[in-house]
Amino acid sequence: MNNSAVSGQDGPYPAPIVVRGMSVKPDWIDYNKHMNVGYYGVAFDQALEEMVGDYLGIGEDYVQTAGAGPYMIQSHIHFLRELLEDDKFYFHFRLINHDHKRLHYFAQMFAEKDDVLCATQEGMIINVSQETGRSADYPEWAQKRLAQMLEDHRGLPPEPQIGAKLGIRK
Repeated sequence: MNNSAVSGQDGPYPAPIVVRGMSVKPDWIDYNKHMNVGYYGVAFDQALEEMVGDYLGIGEDYVQTAGAGPYMIQSHIHFLRELLEDDKFYFHFRLINHDHKRLHYFAQMFAEKDDVLCATQEGMIINVSQETGRSADYPEWAQKRLAQMLEDHRGLPPEPQIGAKLGIRK
């Protein structure tokens, strides 16, 4: 197994990281004639793969060479505005925190036609060894990239959905 970076960038990183180029597919539409909730998860996951792969180098190339990769362990999506068939959308990503094997991120989905926020996702992913099925430390190069990204994202303004609890307000 290779323990050196095969893709990604060493930074500095954009704040936030912008991932573009998605649209609502016809089979993502439900009986309410808008994008089904499950496909928000699919879209966030596809955009997350671009962020962790293209920027941090811990996506598919990393899995193939290092025998470890990111597993989602927690996710919270806020649905703020519906998307309809063929609507185009894009994402903003920011790193909230990380340690030697996990990263905590926040993503926002915007409608391309008017730049209105449609959904947010807060998530935690963990590096898992494919050999053992257990969590594993990121290699040093990945930890350095995470530290750089966290520093680059520190100045972003707070968002109300980060850390929000689920519940009925009284």
